[in-house]
Amino acid sequence: MNIVIIGGVAAGAKAASKIKRLLPNSKVTVFTDDTHVSYSSCGIPYYIEGNFTDYKLLLVRSVEEFKSMGIDIYLQSKVIKILPEQRQVLVCDNNSASLVEYDKLIVATGATPFIPDNLNLSSYNNIFTVRKIEDGLNIRDKMLSSKSAVIVGSGYIGMEILEAFVKNGLRVSVIEKNNKIMSVFDDDISNLIFERLKNEYSDNIEFYTGETITEISGENGLAESVKLSSGKEIQTDIVIFCAGVVPNVQVAADAGIELGKNGAIKVNKLMQTSIENVYACGDCAEKTHIVSGKEVWIPLGSTANKEGRCAAINAAGEFEQFEGVLGSAVTRCLNTTMSMTGLTEKQAASAGFTPVSVRIDKLDRVGYMPDAGEIYLKVVADRVTGLILGAQAIGAVGADKRINSLTPALLSHMTVDEYSNNDLTYSPPYSPTIDPLLNAMMVLKNKIRE
Repeated sequence: MNIVIIGGVAAGAKAASKIKRLLPNSKVTVFTDDTHVSYSSCGIPYYIEGNFTDYKLLLVRSVEEFKSMGIDIYLQSKVIKILPEQRQVLVCDNNSASLVEYDKLIVATGATPFIPDNLNLSSYNNIFTVRKIEDGLNIRDKMLSSKSAVIVGSGYIGMEILEAFVKNGLRVSVIEKNNKIMSVFDDDISNLIFERLKNEYSDNIEFYTGETITEISGENGLAESVKLSSGKEIQTDIVIFCAGVVPNVQVAADAGIELGKNGAIKVNKLMQTSIENVYACGDCAEKTHIVSGKEVWIPLGSTANKEGRCAAINAAGEFEQFEGVLGSAVTRCLNTTMSMTGLTEKQAASAGFTPVSVRIDKLDRVGYMPDAGEIYLKVVADRVTGLILGAQAIGAVGADKRINSLTPALLSHMTVDEYSNNDLTYSPPYSPTIDPLLNAMMVLKNKIRE
């Protein structure tokens, strides 16, 4: 069998490796417009920060390693057209264009940074997005000679770059078009994140919410200031655009592959697209939310790996279903861990539930332990059925442990009553006598019964 894969970072690389193990005699070819293959893009902010100095630690497998497995990798080779009826793709590299045949095609084209149309970013050498390894190399190099920075966007990547810059001594201005930072969380949790960062790092960070950049000024190829929609002008040595990503689906759409309502490629549980013998996985593909049952687009590296594996299994003629996602995520900014799973209270209401929630503010371990820190845990349930719908936690390092402990309950559609009987571990270095999760369930159970 001849399998062609478009894209070679998380989903594409995983699919290539899995399908070669399943079908050792198959021909597996990966085309990517990137200069590297199979790397951890999630690790780029931590390279920028200086947690490690050798960027090659981000590489999972090299071209040579794939070749030793019998997988052909073509770097800087862009698939510009899919011809489903002929089962061919048109590939362009620096020198030529060629048609390549396939029996099965896996589209893993990922996502691309969102860039405002009204700004001519290409005119400046100190404006960056965070997508490829080269971005990390260039940002770190410029950061080391900078004193001030502007970050556009306050999502996961924006917060991670903020940490990197502050730890390297930069004064950082964060521009966010929404009225809250980290708006993926409910407003009350977003407010807590803002308060923690602002109270402890007011000398290093300035947040501008409800603002967009209307103009960039500079000379000699360097941006020197940005003007905001309010009219305020901010001087800067470096600008990072982290204003979200969009699914990279143009080549699929041009081939007539159906897109979902979120703009990503519509797939079934086998990762099959609307066109026979064509699969899609990773950040370019739509997902089903396990709690709401609705189609969503939540681009995460962990999901991309799982979907790449699933697409490979089914393309190889075997059977596996990808049931969907909870949107489980975690990141850190300076002293604040931020984690979530399932639906927020706002999302639960939009999905047709009758949400009720509680928030517990408690130490993550016994107070006499030297590393004890406060966590803020919010749990959302349905008042009618008692089903647990989601949770958000921020604060000390132990915040993400509570979210991970709750994800199996969401997968098995547990109620608050059922989870209240959970037997969670206890020891002073790890948890209070009654874990914050169980505290939240007890309070939530009483609130549901009101």
